[in-house]
Amino acid sequence: MSEIKRQAELAKRTEPVLGSLTTEQKNEALLAMADALVKRSEDIISANKEDLERGAASGLSSSLLDRLALNEQRIQAMAEGLRQIVELPDPIGDVMEEFERPNGLLIRKKRVPIGLVGIIYEARPNVTVDAAGLCLKSGNAVLLRGGSSALSSNSKIVEVLHEALAATSVPADAIQLVASPDRSSVDEMLKLNGWLDVIIPRGGRSLIQNVVQNASVPVIETGAGICHTYLDETADPEKALRITMNAKIQRPSVCNAMETMIVHRSYAEKHLADLADKFITAGVELRGCAAAVELAPVIHPAAEQDWATEYNDYILNIKIVGSLEEAIDHIRQYGTMHSECIVTETKEHADRFLQEVDAAAVYVNASTRFTDGFEFGFGAEIGISTQKLHARGPMGLPALTSTKYYIYGNGQIRE
Repeated sequence: MSEIKRQAELAKRTEPVLGSLTTEQKNEALLAMADALVKRSEDIISANKEDLERGAASGLSSSLLDRLALNEQRIQAMAEGLRQIVELPDPIGDVMEEFERPNGLLIRKKRVPIGLVGIIYEARPNVTVDAAGLCLKSGNAVLLRGGSSALSSNSKIVEVLHEALAATSVPADAIQLVASPDRSSVDEMLKLNGWLDVIIPRGGRSLIQNVVQNASVPVIETGAGICHTYLDETADPEKALRITMNAKIQRPSVCNAMETMIVHRSYAEKHLADLADKFITAGVELRGCAAAVELAPVIHPAAEQDWATEYNDYILNIKIVGSLEEAIDHIRQYGTMHSECIVTETKEHADRFLQEVDAAAVYVNASTRFTDGFEFGFGAEIGISTQKLHARGPMGLPALTSTKYYIYGNGQIRE
């Protein structure tokens, strides 16, 4: 048996225990995990330094190094995420439906854990904590496979979590980390039928597509984020500036950051040059269509592949359109059904945008950066689903459950 299958089997064996734990027992474990992260923050930062040094030597971009980096503040935020999960309602055992059939059968539909959840993700070690916390609160075991660039950080974090769980009712084997940096470990996870109940990929488009196209285990597809903000002809200039700057530069390395700003021609003729200068001052490289370059020469010409690129960096595309319909068509062609925004003072345009844009989250006059479990009040999130089955958008605790029918009879048989 391979090491990954051995880990999957260890995690799978914890399912009966996890499914029978009380909310209080799970919360106690989560609090112990949060306290341990803070207490051992120096050890975690030391391990993270190893990853950062390797990443810098291998040529990782500044935005990827930012995603990888841990400090006291980020570790405190990870611990706070676990504490927020404690405050969230436990979905396990919720009765979603209850009804009685004419023959006297009482039928209840209840939430139950999925089982063993596989998470494949890239450079952000905070995902290790978020995924472990959400899975345990929802009664699931978890098999984690982080990016090789964060191996030292993830290994130390899981070591800390295991030590914290030793004094709780939650078995430490419920959290497993695949330590192999070899890509074959991902390929093996994709075929772990009989062990893994679902795989959730978190990362760039190439990772997600590899999982979706090659997994025989069921997949919840999370989002590569080619997110757009459309500045309508009636957009308020102050709102437009605040929203677009926040959507691009507040943290460009994440999936809900804006990658393309679409601008109505009449608005662009009045405001694009000023907007472009402000982005340049903020350190953003601008690439645009011919009309955008003509209106603001600081913009470089965009290539066709730019519109379909998730930069996760200080790079922004600018597209000039003549109508709302043209803006929506551009989003349909290049969007990834993640997060899309319109800035407008026209209610009819806002309503059409909300109705016609097919995405997990659609905004009117607010930054796409809000597509996040924390900001939606879900606590930490397991990912942002861009598919339409089972779960869509930021995935909190209910998205990590399945359902089971409980049928109560009194001797009924089917005629």
